[in-house]
Amino acid sequence: MLNLARCRSTPLRQSLSNISRYSTTPPPSNKVPLALVAELRKQTQVSITKAREALAQSNGDISGALVWLQEDMATSGASKAAKVASRSTKEGVISVSVLSPGAGLTTAGGVRAAMVELNCETDFVGRNDLFAKLAMDIAHTAAFISEAKTKGSADVVFAPLSLDELKESPLLSHTDPGSSIPSGTVSTAIRDTIVKVGENITLGRATAIVEDASSIAPSPNTHTALRVGSYVHGALHGLACGRVASLALLNLRSPQLSELLRQEKLRESLITLERSVARQIVGFDTLAVRHTSDMEVEEQALYKQPFITLAGEFNGLPVEEALKKWSVNEGLLAGEAQEGGVEVLRFLKWKVGETVA
Repeated sequence: MLNLARCRSTPLRQSLSNISRYSTTPPPSNKVPLALVAELRKQTQVSITKAREALAQSNGDISGALVWLQEDMATSGASKAAKVASRSTKEGVISVSVLSPGAGLTTAGGVRAAMVELNCETDFVGRNDLFAKLAMDIAHTAAFISEAKTKGSADVVFAPLSLDELKESPLLSHTDPGSSIPSGTVSTAIRDTIVKVGENITLGRATAIVEDASSIAPSPNTHTALRVGSYVHGALHGLACGRVASLALLNLRSPQLSELLRQEKLRESLITLERSVARQIVGFDTLAVRHTSDMEVEEQALYKQPFITLAGEFNGLPVEEALKKWSVNEGLLAGEAQEGGVEVLRFLKWKVGETVA
């Protein structure tokens, strides 16, 4: 029998060393270089422990670790989600995506926007950057997949989306919608985030407002067009998501509308106005655009509120009066017949955790 302990053959000892060097046994997770762990976490945002495990299982190969994590998420994610599914989700964010704000230099009134509520268990996770980005991606997906329901500005409405259909849709990135290929659905993204944050996450509600846009500038015969404004209170991480948000649909009317929309001054003023209107809706207990007999106080009607979110000569005026004055200043309202102007058609205001009828 060969006694390896006493063997002095150099070639044999080199062979044994080579066998050890090319062993397929993964290195211990605590031996994985920290630089690799940091790089994997940068790409996936998984925990340090999970990153070490993935790299250990893939012999320190980043690509292999990414594949291992994806498979691990699929197998362990469903189990984790099932375990926390009964937990209450009263925290979270409202996220807004506006893909097309409406009438402008190159569009004739088309709007495309969505708003979703994504819920979690604690405010801590609700303020997490990973959670906020997921909410934004879902809102972007909702706006992208929605279809126009009606024709004509008077009929354009906020239409609730089927949560089941939205969950099965490929998740689209709000930061890179053109070049990134969806790696999963909204449902799998929620599942994967549950694994990462350790809390139950649910999709509470989703709505969209869509009217198809023209790819050419407004024609001389265009006398009316739509705009959509948005506002998020307490936006997180520079993203359009927070605890309260609103979308407001505005209608522009003027015999010279196509000419006016070509003016940069009007377009810039319009952006300020629509954001101010959406912010005004959030700032008050706003229930409707116009006053109705069942309102407890006048200021529950948007048009009866003092316009406190638009600076300058409009500040403090009733919203309805301020909109008329703005329309005169910008040339939308002119002539003896006083034909034209801007009006708020409808709006939507959501708060996290509110009771939905």
